[in-house]
Amino acid sequence: MSLYLDNAATTPVRPEVLEAMAPYLTRVYGNPSSHHEVGEAAASALDDARARVAAVLGMRTGDVVFTSGGTESNNAAIKGIVLGGPRRHLVTTAIEHESVLASADYLERLHGATVTYAPVDATGTLTPDALAACLRDDTALVSIGYANNEIGTIQDAAALAAVAHARGVPLHLDAVQAAGWLPLSGTGADAVTVAGHKVGAPKGTGILAVRGRLAFEPLLHGGGQERGRRSGTPDVAGAVAIATALTLAEAERAEAAARVGALSAAFIARVLARVPGARLTGHPERRLPGTASFVFPGTNGETVLLELERRGVVSSSGSACAAGSDEASHVLLAVGVDHDEARTAVRFTLPRTLTASLDPVADAVVDAVTAVGSRG
Repeated sequence: MSLYLDNAATTPVRPEVLEAMAPYLTRVYGNPSSHHEVGEAAASALDDARARVAAVLGMRTGDVVFTSGGTESNNAAIKGIVLGGPRRHLVTTAIEHESVLASADYLERLHGATVTYAPVDATGTLTPDALAACLRDDTALVSIGYANNEIGTIQDAAALAAVAHARGVPLHLDAVQAAGWLPLSGTGADAVTVAGHKVGAPKGTGILAVRGRLAFEPLLHGGGQERGRRSGTPDVAGAVAIATALTLAEAERAEAAARVGALSAAFIARVLARVPGARLTGHPERRLPGTASFVFPGTNGETVLLELERRGVVSSSGSACAAGSDEASHVLLAVGVDHDEARTAVRFTLPRTLTASLDPVADAVVDAVTAVGSRG
């Protein structure tokens, strides 16, 4: 079986998560909005899941909304907060996930909003000064990825939140890639997005936490579930699953980050030393422990991936949401990588359970790049 190093795209469901959610798919099947014994048992599980998530995020229980995943949560946060108030200016960056960029475009096209794309440097870092220069009196929201999904660069969330708050602007933090690697409390964020399948819960589970003081216009209208922020019968099993996965990931986070970070650093050093012209993208130090993204000039990234898979290594060229596209990565282009070089990108994203040296993977990379390069 191939070694799977595309964990930024998705992760397997943890056995503990399957065990925790199973009763809510079978025995405890009530609608949590129903006022009878069966419904109240489901409601109790939903309340417990919400409390556990709130504890990890450092927010109030009532701030937590369960969603279908990161894309819905990002859409709901950006559209909900901007449309919930009178101001119509959004600040984000050009390196964000497609769900953020598409939400910004939607607000511009259909709601008369204006969007400022704050500049990032060659490592993908947004500085507090650069953010401050973008804020206006009519700014409704700043939406930033805590850690980039392609190059792994980590933003100083607390510093950016302080800049935004000084102008009375809330900060939305897309923490989909950061969950399980970085602390989710103490960031100063007013809204936080998490996706379950990145931390060992099933696909189709997600979290949006929005501080209760913020005016919010929901995407989904109906019966008023989730305190009016997301109508529809709640997925109790999904809520239990993501709460369990997130709690486990948080408990293991510090140890996993240190262990995987050391293995990743050794892998990066070996690749850079042995592959002529190879270049690491993203910040060299302030990066997710499990992310190593390279460009290999003179090759084609997709061809390198095929060669790696032949050698038993599964990885990717970037975001799974853009897989199959002929376009160069918008993230790499935004940090100054030229178009041709951006097409040579290969991203390795490691599991939190990794314990073995990645020297054999580095050797496979050398062989794969050499094979592709030899074809001209």
